[in-house]
Amino acid sequence: MPGGCSRGPAAGDGRLRLARLALVLLGWVSSSLTSSAPSTSSASFLASAVSAQPPLPGQCPQPCECSEAARTVKCVNRNLTEVPADLPPYVRNLFLTGNQLAVLPAGAFARRPPLAELAALNLSGSSLEAVCADAFEHLPSLRQLDLSHNPLVNLSAFAFSGSNASFSAPSPLVELMLNHIVPPDDERQNRSFEGMVAAALRAGQALRGLRRLELASNHFLYLPRDVLAQLPGLRHLDLRNNSLVSLTYVSFRNLTHLESLHLEDNALKVLHNGTLAELQSLPHVRVFLDNNPWVCDCQMADMVAWLKETEVVQGKARLTCAFPEKMRNRALLELNSSHLECDPILPPSLQTSYVFLGIVLALIGAIFLLVLYLNRKGIKKWMHNIRDACRDHMEGYHYRYEINADPRLTNLSSNSDV
Repeated sequence: MPGGCSRGPAAGDGRLRLARLALVLLGWVSSSLTSSAPSTSSASFLASAVSAQPPLPGQCPQPCECSEAARTVKCVNRNLTEVPADLPPYVRNLFLTGNQLAVLPAGAFARRPPLAELAALNLSGSSLEAVCADAFEHLPSLRQLDLSHNPLVNLSAFAFSGSNASFSAPSPLVELMLNHIVPPDDERQNRSFEGMVAAALRAGQALRGLRRLELASNHFLYLPRDVLAQLPGLRHLDLRNNSLVSLTYVSFRNLTHLESLHLEDNALKVLHNGTLAELQSLPHVRVFLDNNPWVCDCQMADMVAWLKETEVVQGKARLTCAFPEKMRNRALLELNSSHLECDPILPPSLQTSYVFLGIVLALIGAIFLLVLYLNRKGIKKWMHNIRDACRDHMEGYHYRYEINADPRLTNLSSNSDV
């Protein structure tokens, strides 16, 4: 687990103040040396002082490659553990891929002068495990952000909106890439990974200007309710290569500008009427549904009828049944109601599971009977003891009943008591 989210360097202010102080001292030293010829030692001191001063704003950080003409800075595969403090203010495209950043603290890109022109930031594959609140503050022109291929254990709900989402200005982000950010199973916290991502996407209304969202290859089992509610401007949504089994709880109703929806390579078995109606109501959308294990039973009838009429689904002729076995590889568009039976055959893997369960239960039963057989004498003696105890108990009850039922025996008992 990475260290906690803390405030990042305050825009490199300390280094800049030191740089200004060094320049003042150098000016004073040079002016004092003009009255007399400098000695060899003074000259060497001046040279070492000039070479030792920190880089000024506008210069390229030591481990990076910079192009002022292209307004691009590349710090790729440099094993950096933090964002360089001396980034040039002209940078528009910043690549920090393939590093060892671990934590992106609040104010990680705050600088003086600010990085006002930074529009594209690529942090993919940099071993990020935590992105803190306000990590991207003071980047007023940031349009594209790529956090893909980082094992994010902690993605703050205010990573993109700021810690005061209700009062902060909307994020300028237009494209957000969060592909393959799922952490290893042994590093996940007790909360849902899907819920953590959803909280960051719907905090306030910071991302209402987002046009492209990529969430591919994250092993999502479901989409939390209202995860897309605060993204009304979304045009492209990529959910391919997850493990989605249903779209029942997610709503696309407010995504009136949506143009492409990628749902390939998931675990979808059928799309129900509510989802079909929402997709059909979107005026510009194109839906991609390839490589899903469609179950062709009676619940597929509405989807098959919709596929035959709609032009929303791209490549719909390629969609085929995966189950039951007798329907495997049958094209969905070729099916009719007579093909869609309501008693689908279980998949072979599930049949194997039930057979194995039956064998285990039979084995447990055989062991239980064997134990009873080996202890038959002790069990028989125990049963006889219980029978004798019950007999004595019942005889006592029977004797008391006879005394209470016969008045003569009752009087005799009373006289003997006297």
